[in-house]
Amino acid sequence: MNEIDLAFTPALELAQLIRRREVSPLELVEIYLERIHLLNCQLGSYFTVTADLAIADAKAKTELLTITSELPPFFGVPISIKDLNAMAGVRCTYGNPVLLNNIPDYDDGVVTRIKQAGFIILGKTATSELGSCPYSEPTGLPPARNPWNLEYTPGGSSGGAAASVAAGLCAIAQGSDGGGSIRGPAACCGVVGIKPSRGRVSKAPVGDRLAGISTNGPIARTVADAAALLDAISGYVTGDPYWLPDPEPSFLAATQTKPGALRIAFATSMPPLGEADANCQQGVLQTIQLLEQLGHIVEQKCPDFSGLVEPFQIVWQSGVAASGLPPQALQPLNRWLLARTGTIAEYIQAVYQMQIVARQIVAFFATVDVLILPVYLHSPIRVGEWASLSPEETFQKIINWVAPCPVANATGLPAIALPVGFDSKGLPIGVQLVGKPAAEATLISLAAQLEAANPWIQHRPGFAT
Repeated sequence: MNEIDLAFTPALELAQLIRRREVSPLELVEIYLERIHLLNCQLGSYFTVTADLAIADAKAKTELLTITSELPPFFGVPISIKDLNAMAGVRCTYGNPVLLNNIPDYDDGVVTRIKQAGFIILGKTATSELGSCPYSEPTGLPPARNPWNLEYTPGGSSGGAAASVAAGLCAIAQGSDGGGSIRGPAACCGVVGIKPSRGRVSKAPVGDRLAGISTNGPIARTVADAAALLDAISGYVTGDPYWLPDPEPSFLAATQTKPGALRIAFATSMPPLGEADANCQQGVLQTIQLLEQLGHIVEQKCPDFSGLVEPFQIVWQSGVAASGLPPQALQPLNRWLLARTGTIAEYIQAVYQMQIVARQIVAFFATVDVLILPVYLHSPIRVGEWASLSPEETFQKIINWVAPCPVANATGLPAIALPVGFDSKGLPIGVQLVGKPAAEATLISLAAQLEAANPWIQHRPGFAT
């Protein structure tokens, strides 16, 4: 297998190659670091490359291979960490150049679990400032670009994570999702992204400051890789405000389980925010046609999401104020969001209202197993396309683009973004599968069935090959 093929090999297969001593962790790390050196200057998917740490870890793991066969599931597989998550001894910018010298002295819980699973961390991937935009273009830092066409965004805020996976600059990636920030980039870049259920992945050792709308999750080339990474990062940590029992069997096992005939609803519009464009509608309709062929029971219907719009915005935008950064350190949109932040009483009232509407939406799933939606309402925008707009105009554009995503965050429901084809510009199209509470296993089983019927793994962006 040549180096390009290795770089695009799924993470689980790389783990098996390492176990069989057909490739070493050091060889893989060197391949990915060389690709990062060659391509990241154009792609902008990494803010920080931890080459020395990765090589030292790879050497130690390569040596360990000679003396033991007791290995964690992803032993020696290279991964990236989003630059909204702390990693001890490595700068964490949160997409803000003021924080270029911010060096945490602890690992976020998700990073701890990633290390325990045997991964080797290559670096920190690009994000929007404070994770607040669905594109990854923070002021003062290089923009992340879409490997399928460098003129377009890879989405946000996990844009660097999705771009790095799609371009073969890591085997798999960690992202986070507070309003579509895993699913949107996955759809833009043609990879798989899982937004887990609330309580599935711990926020340890820090707290949750956004009423449970945000969570960490996997971005990968295959459903199986994403499921196995979700297995690795899931689990309760003492003191978590939300928690779920570990899945039995594993999420990876769910990829080998046939889902049976499911009751599936779908929609291509999000009143009052708009309707998906022709490309995104086509992705949903093709998926629905395939689901009918696979024996599922399909009906066009959707819960009313309109009551979520205002309270979700209030809760979501409070994250800018919670960062503690002064207005002068923020880019214009976040400065505007900070100025809009209301009182504590208004925040609490918004949380209360969001929870009431969320109950009504979750009740919809009493008679439905899965809801199929577009991920975004139109294809990726160009890098810098909205740069000349006012913050208010930009914010409205964002709302009207990402409209299908926040419902899973507000309700805590699990969701998966799955690539299904290409639009008229040659950019990937994804669809979103939203499931019942804590029902990732059902979504993963269905996503694996769709993936088998419409394989994607053979697609690679020309830029990266």
